[in-house]
Amino acid sequence: MTNIYFIRHGKTEWNLEGRYQGANGDSPLLEQSYIEIQQLIKALKSIKFDAIYSSPIKRAKDTANLINTGLNQNLDVILNDNLEEFHLGKMEGMKFTDVAVQYPEELDAFRNHPDKYDPKNINGETFQALLKRMVPTIKKIVDQNKIDANIIIVSHGAALGALIHDLLGVPLKDFRKQGGLSNTSTTILETQNGTEFELVKWNDTSYLDRIRDESDVV
Repeated sequence: MTNIYFIRHGKTEWNLEGRYQGANGDSPLLEQSYIEIQQLIKALKSIKFDAIYSSPIKRAKDTANLINTGLNQNLDVILNDNLEEFHLGKMEGMKFTDVAVQYPEELDAFRNHPDKYDPKNINGETFQALLKRMVPTIKKIVDQNKIDANIIIVSHGAALGALIHDLLGVPLKDFRKQGGLSNTSTTILETQNGTEFELVKWNDTSYLDRIRDESDVV
């Protein structure tokens, strides 16, 4: 059984400010995030990992490199463009409150009704396009690693939420029913064949020494 540990990057300045980052926006990890990533590493330390893959966007790459260094298991972080966050077009860098005023339909659909999300007006990426690049990437990663591998994937909140639900066979309209993923969270799926996936753990932050708040979740 292969276990995939999907990890959302550490919290950033824009996360704290309530801004959309997307694939073409970015901001530094908060100082607190370095402490929280060490707490995550401590929780993972007893597991022997076979590979670490990451989005190339700096906030994810920095998180992945810190995890890799902390685990000290002689692995290389493998960067893959297909693990990037949603391309959010005009919403990137904007505060959620401003998006709610300028693009209320897009915001509501993106957060609550993925099956109705049409990003043409904001020059963004559809859920279908995101899944077309991410799902085959995960299946290829499973196929390239040994049976019973433990694999870390470091990526982004909205992208990982969509990806994980699709791998579990959840209909698009229900992608948001469990809510979003927190910064520095771990969601674990297992698979025997890289085709069917089962949920082991969802959005785990039990190892973090703080209470989750609204700015943690995407």
